[in-house]
Amino acid sequence: MAMTIPFGAPIIEEDERAAVADVLAGPILVHGPRATQFEDDFAAFTKAPHAISVSSCTAGMHLTYFALGLGAGDEVIVPAQTHIATAHAVELTGAKPVFVDADAVSGNIDLDAIEAMVTPNTKAIAIVHFLGVPVDMARINKIAKRYGLFVLEDCALSPGATVDGVHTGLQGDVGVFSFYPVKHMTTAEGGMVITKDKVLADKLRLIKAFGVDRTHGERKQPGVYDTVALGFNYRMSELHAAIGVEQIKKLQGFIDTRAENFGVLSKELSSIDGLSVLPASDGRLQASHYCLSVILQDELISQRARIMDQLKERGIGSSIYYPQPVPRMTYYKNKYDYDADAYPNAVRISDHSIALPVGPHLDTGHMQTIAENLRDIITGISS
Repeated sequence: MAMTIPFGAPIIEEDERAAVADVLAGPILVHGPRATQFEDDFAAFTKAPHAISVSSCTAGMHLTYFALGLGAGDEVIVPAQTHIATAHAVELTGAKPVFVDADAVSGNIDLDAIEAMVTPNTKAIAIVHFLGVPVDMARINKIAKRYGLFVLEDCALSPGATVDGVHTGLQGDVGVFSFYPVKHMTTAEGGMVITKDKVLADKLRLIKAFGVDRTHGERKQPGVYDTVALGFNYRMSELHAAIGVEQIKKLQGFIDTRAENFGVLSKELSSIDGLSVLPASDGRLQASHYCLSVILQDELISQRARIMDQLKERGIGSSIYYPQPVPRMTYYKNKYDYDADAYPNAVRISDHSIALPVGPHLDTGHMQTIAENLRDIITGISS
């Protein structure tokens, strides 16, 4: 059956198409004004003093760790329950990711387990706002201050999420966002780093573009520049930025729709036996509702693949966040010989959950359809 309720879908409209066509009609495809405008617009949305556009969220994280000078012998604390990119960004510097289990209720990093993993080699903590549910940054910052640690917030799924009214990404040292097609907004591919630290922001701008000392606009003579630092080609193109400029105008509406859809679906699912819903917000911590994750219980655990297959047969998309705890991924398990049993909550969430869509490509009627079909499937399996 054709997918009538896909898990995710970018909302690309005439505004975005016209913006891209406008870029293509001009002479500047990179190093242009649209990337600067997108940075300014994103900074205004999050209330960040500085925003630096990059080619992806992974690039932004790697760029940040490179700017810090991380290397062999250094360690970074990383949640076991996250996308592989969170760990790869550390690994690519030569530093070692040290994994911490998930909290059983939220899926975020277990705040009570972090300090036991700090060693003299620990240089930073990577925080992931899992599924857009923010981490209690006050507690993180106390730990970071106690041990002198840098805090990177992986905000790939948390645009619009806040802690005590402050946008995610602004209570640590940096926040890094993703604009992959199924995220809260898209640039087709791309990312953004936000920070309160001007010195760090200036360094990130320098090394994201080869370490060249002046932009095209700053060059008195074309082609005349110097390279003052080792850097990467992690720039965002004008095409991607043009999409971002249009998307961010719609971002708050997208976030509001996600919240409404999450609320309806959560309520509809509350009457179904054999599953629980990972919560989204609790007052101080306001989520951005990337998706709704249900945790299967009892006999339904072994039926997850069957449930997802039957949802697909009915035209309903689903996913898993995330398919395995990172320490159980082959690369990390083989290299570091991690014991996956040391991360029981991450294992439970990975192995027992199904992620359901709440994105703005859907409405509350779709939420009711998802719940009705899931109820019907579970009833059929349980009977």
